[in-house]
Amino acid sequence: MPYSQFDRSAIKFHPLSEREDRAFIEKDHVPRNAEPRELSPSQHGVVDEVADRMASATGANRSRMLVFGAHTIKNGLAPVLIDLMERGWVTHLATNGAGIIHDWEFAFQGHSSEHVAANVAEGRFGIWHETGQWLNLALLIGSYRGLGYGESVGAFVEESQIDIPADEALRHAIAHGEDPERIAATAETLDALQRIEIERGVTQVPHPYKQYGVQAAAYRLGVPFTGHPMFGHDIIYTHPLNYGAAIGRSAERDFLTFAKGVSNLDGGVYLSIGSAVMSPMIFEKSLSMSQNVSLQSGKRIENHFMTVVDLQESHWDWREGEPPADNPDYYLRFNKS
Repeated sequence: MPYSQFDRSAIKFHPLSEREDRAFIEKDHVPRNAEPRELSPSQHGVVDEVADRMASATGANRSRMLVFGAHTIKNGLAPVLIDLMERGWVTHLATNGAGIIHDWEFAFQGHSSEHVAANVAEGRFGIWHETGQWLNLALLIGSYRGLGYGESVGAFVEESQIDIPADEALRHAIAHGEDPERIAATAETLDALQRIEIERGVTQVPHPYKQYGVQAAAYRLGVPFTGHPMFGHDIIYTHPLNYGAAIGRSAERDFLTFAKGVSNLDGGVYLSIGSAVMSPMIFEKSLSMSQNVSLQSGKRIENHFMTVVDLQESHWDWREGEPPADNPDYYLRFNKS
C-alpha cells in the first residue's frame, strides 16, 4: 500500500514582496573592476598558475569549467561571472538548485536571501508565490521545449516571458507524436498545467534586474549553465506546481551536458568554488564516465588542472592517500574526489 503524502495544495502562499531579505544585488554586488584583497605570496602563486592554465586551455580549446555553490551568487559575484563568460574565459558554469533560485530572484526583484529560522517558525520559509510558480513553470515549459535546468531558467529571464501551450495543442501533439520522449514530455506538461489556473499563451514576466542574471547571460552567450538540484532541497518543492518528471528530465540533460564538458578536460581547468558536495559528486561520476570512453580509444584524461576554494580547511596531506575513516577530513568530499 502506498505511503500517504503531504498535500501541497493546502499551503497558503505569500507574495514575494512581503518577504524581508538580506541581500540586495544593486548594493551588494561585486563590480567587475573590484580590487582584490591583499594576497599572500603563496596565494599569488596559486592565482598566477590558475591564470596561466586558463590561458593555455583557452588556446588549446579545452574545457574551462567553473562550478560553484549558491553563496557565490548570494554574495554578489554575478558581474564577475558574466565578465568571465563575455571575455571567453569559461566554457561551462554549474551550480546547485539554490544557486539557480538566488540568481533568478536577483534578476526578478533585485534581492534574495530570506531569514530561515524566523520564517520556518512562522510556516513561511520558502512559501513564496512568485518563486514557486514562475520557476516551476519555467522548468516545466523548458523541459517541454527540450531545454536543460539552468537553460530553462536562463531562457525565461532573458526572454522575460513564458509561452504556455494550449491544452488542445498538447493533446494533439500527444495523439499524433512519434518520438516517445517528446510525447512523454508533452503529457507531463499537460498533466502539470491541470493543477493550476493560468492563462494559456504568452505571458510577459518582467525581470528589471536582468543585467545581474548569470543564467540569462549564459543563455544569451550560448555558454552552458547547468543546474544540479537534489529533490526536496530547494524552496520550489513546496509549491503544488512542482513536477518531478520535468525536474528530472531537465536535470538529467544538464548532468549529461556537464559530463560532456568534463570529457574535454584533458589540458583544461576545473574551478570548484564553495561547493563541498555538489561539485565533487557530479565531477567524479562525470570523470569516471569520460575516462571509461577515453580508455576504449587508447587515450586518458589526466592533464587537467583543478583548483578548489572552500572555507572548510583540510588538515590532512592528501598526497599520502585517504585518511582513516575516524579522521574528520575523510569526510571532506571535495578533497576525496
